[in-house]
Order: sequence, then C-alpha cells, then structure tokens
Amino acid sequence: MSGPLLEAEGLVKRFPSGTLAVDGVDLTVNAGETVGLVGESGSGKSTTARLVLRLLRPDAGTVRFAGHDLLRLPERRMRQLRARIQFVPQSPRTSLNPRLRAGESVAFNLRAHGLPVSRVPELLERVGLGAEHAARYPAQLSGGQAQRVAIARALATEPDLVVCDEPVSALDRSVQARVLNLLARLQQETGVAYLFVSHDLAVVEHLCDRALVMREGRVVERGPTRELWRSPRHPYTRSLLAAVRPLTGELP
Repeated sequence: MSGPLLEAEGLVKRFPSGTLAVDGVDLTVNAGETVGLVGESGSGKSTTARLVLRLLRPDAGTVRFAGHDLLRLPERRMRQLRARIQFVPQSPRTSLNPRLRAGESVAFNLRAHGLPVSRVPELLERVGLGAEHAARYPAQLSGGQAQRVAIARALATEPDLVVCDEPVSALDRSVQARVLNLLARLQQETGVAYLFVSHDLAVVEHLCDRALVMREGRVVERGPTRELWRSPRHPYTRSLLAAVRPLTGELP
C-alpha cells in the first residue's frame, strides 16, 4: 500500500446543541507510526478520534483507511474492516463487561471476528497477565491490569491501527509509564500504528512520533513531537508544556 495508512481531511462535526466540536481537521497516520492528538478537555480530540473510527458521522470531510473510503463503505464491509482498526478507551472499567471475566472479554472480540479463542492465553501473556488474571472479573483487577485487558482485546484481531482515547489518564503516574512502555513494546513487536489521544503533552512526548495540538476544534500546531517539545510556536502549546510533569516508572 502506498500513502498513509489513515488519512482524514477537512473533518467537521457540529452537535445538535450548536457546538462546533471539530472544525476542518486534517491528519495522517503512517503504518507503524504513533501520532498524538493533544489538547485540553473540550478541544475536539476525542470527537476527532470517534469520527476516524466512524463511531460518529462527520458533517463534512473524508476518512480513508488502507485505501478505503470509510464514510462510503456499507455497514457490512465496515464491520469486516473493524478487525483492522481497534479501540482502547479511557476507562477499561466501563468498557469491559462487568459480567465477563478478563479472558472472556478478549475471547469475545476474537469470536466476533471469527478468530480462534485459543489465542486468549497468548494475548494476555503478551500484555503481562497470567492465567490467574484471565479468571478475574473487572472489579477484581487493578486499573493497570484492566487497561492491559483492554489492550489485549484490541490486539486480538492483529489490527493495523489502534485508536487510544486517553488510555492512561485514569491511572497513577507510575502505572501510566508502565502501560505506555507496554504500548511501545507491542508496537515494536507487531508494527501496529497508534492514534493516541491525550490531554497530557508529557505522555504524548513519551510515546508519539508526531503530534497535533488541538484547541476549540482546530489543529493549531503540528509536527515531530520532539520539535514541538523543544520549540513550540503557538502560545497554546507553550501553555500546555508549562503544565507538564515528568513521567516516572520503569519498563513492565
């Protein structure tokens, strides 16, 4: 495949309340790359992620994934393609079915895409969980363990792209670092690309190759993350950097 893995152009989304949540956003994600969407709450980054996933329909714009026009695909074809585009949500405790054990949650995604559920132990082991965790319900897992289950579930289909929407914001800083390092290691092993949504520029700098800074529905600055980190041009980016705290923690 030539060109970006994911390409969105001119995305616009206005909610019935009249709020213009996304206003002309362009973004690309290349195979094996991590691109961050950063901004404060209400900046439009999570709405942009949901437009890319086709969980919301834009009022204008286009979304192409691996050469497919996602906004024009029939629902049946989109369901098939979803195996290649997976999602890690902000709160695993609300996204995981409380009635399913951890292993059953991963098996559910495998079964939904016609894949063998025998891979569950391997997937849990890949994210640092064992057989004892597979038998636990979400309420019996720590926040970091629950997020690892959500990551294992997303990786179950061997996707090309995973959209991560604030996946570590509810975790302690030391646990955040371990989960971020886990995502980086899994990317090295599998070649998966990430679109990573966060309000924390330190987290984005830790993980992302490039970053887009959003404010009031628009991208106000973009570029390689290290360049944004060292030489931000927009006052809004500088204000975000001023609030950064250093990450702590070690590899899992």
